[in-house]
Amino acid sequence: MKKLILLSWIYLSSHSIFAQTPEFKTYSKFDFVAGEKVVAFENFDQDQIGDFPAKWNTNGSGEVVLIEGTPRRWLKINSNTAAFPTFVNDLPENFTLEFNLAANPELNYAARFIAIIFTPNTEPKKLFTANFPSRVRASFTPLKGGRGKTSVDMYGADSKAIAHNEITTDKFCLPQKSTVKVSVWRQKTRLRIYLDEEKVWDLPTAFDASVNYKKVVFSTSNLTSNMAFYISDIRLAVGAPDTRSKLITDGKFTTTGILFDSNSDKIKPESYGILKQIAQVLQENPTLKIRIIGHTDSDGEDTNNLDLSKRRAASVKANLSSEFNIESPRLQTDGKGETQPIAPNTTPEGKANNRRVEFIKL
Repeated sequence: MKKLILLSWIYLSSHSIFAQTPEFKTYSKFDFVAGEKVVAFENFDQDQIGDFPAKWNTNGSGEVVLIEGTPRRWLKINSNTAAFPTFVNDLPENFTLEFNLAANPELNYAARFIAIIFTPNTEPKKLFTANFPSRVRASFTPLKGGRGKTSVDMYGADSKAIAHNEITTDKFCLPQKSTVKVSVWRQKTRLRIYLDEEKVWDLPTAFDASVNYKKVVFSTSNLTSNMAFYISDIRLAVGAPDTRSKLITDGKFTTTGILFDSNSDKIKPESYGILKQIAQVLQENPTLKIRIIGHTDSDGEDTNNLDLSKRRAASVKANLSSEFNIESPRLQTDGKGETQPIAPNTTPEGKANNRRVEFIKL
């Protein structure tokens, strides 16, 4: 089964962004800032290839798979399926949700879509129905007249539609671009959605302030048996940090939002938003000097983690200097490896919070 899954993606991996690395500068207008504390993280590492993930529930079919050309595991979601992580049971009024999304080339005409739904409902039976009330739904269709389509729908307590919004996009479309990084940012009633570096939605009143949204559901529709969507690296975090008050007033700012390639000091382009905020604080306070400290989780050898944390801190310094013109003498670096955890390294969420960068006012 695993071999067949890999072979079925040879075309996709050679004709998509799997073989490409987005440039940091392409994110120059990217203002997304990941939440400060990771409350849920899912990369399916604990699950066997070919199994449905143990910490999820579904009314259909799905399995954890590998895709040739990518370093991660994916949850494959088949036709007319709703699936949700059972460990997400509360969505605060300020949160960010990030995940990678892919579609296979068999999705060959419009009306094939995957939706992400935010709802106050918690009963599985209700979550598996299409018309549960008080929901916000964002859907992604990778084929519509040579481009892709995305839409956002809001529904009231009576399940009737309140609003429907739809636009076309080239950020997720077949066959040109079969994978995309989706970043969702909720601030009370406001909803922002980014596809890679582009902000495609900014809706001030998408969420109902009187509703306590609790669950997130991934739902597919109009797929035949050879079609599938894939999701990976799901990261739910609380709030957006106030870098100004924390760095200037508190003298310390910690973020899990600066992301690196696995076992590497190469900064991922989606880190641009938080790095830009840090740079702005430094630009507005020309006498401010800081120490940048890298931290890792406990995976791997201690000495390797120590070296990696130091190299990542140095990479952040180099980025602030080269991309934002912060004078190098104002920036010191250090790394602590896995020696100073702020959460247990026994859960994916704990490890995600331990993979962090600290900025200390000198």
